[in-house]
Amino acid sequence: MTKPITPCFWFDGNAEEAINLYTSLFPDSKIVAISRYGEGAPLPAGTVMAINFELQNRPFMAINGGPQFQFSPAISMMASCETQDEIDYFWDRLSSGGETQQCGWLKDRFGVSWQIVPSVLSELMSGDAAKSSRVMQALWGMVKL
Repeated sequence: MTKPITPCFWFDGNAEEAINLYTSLFPDSKIVAISRYGEGAPLPAGTVMAINFELQNRPFMAINGGPQFQFSPAISMMASCETQDEIDYFWDRLSSGGETQQCGWLKDRFGVSWQIVPSVLSELMSGDAAKSSRVMQALWGMVKL
């Protein structure tokens, strides 16, 4: 295999709005290609069918597939941030119109789950079990980290 695995998001008619938001927030991000439904398709002609895009130079795809499937927190996007300003920036923009959850998790207005975390978190969680437990206890008491 020479190409990377590409995650694909299934939206219910609002893929273009979501991808425009995501590519506007993250550096080194862009829409690569858009295909639209034609006549006789499941959605009206001209509606976005699929979008190939990059977030921080990583490939993704989004489709407008309809209401059959919903996003679940079982799969989430994780943004590792170097500073509190970065955490605040992504948290404020991605949670707008969505819902916040504990431990740095949020669901954006499109239903996609995100973890907005400090990049040092994995280091804080590694090591001895007592240290990891103390970190988790602190996280459970927070919404935005």
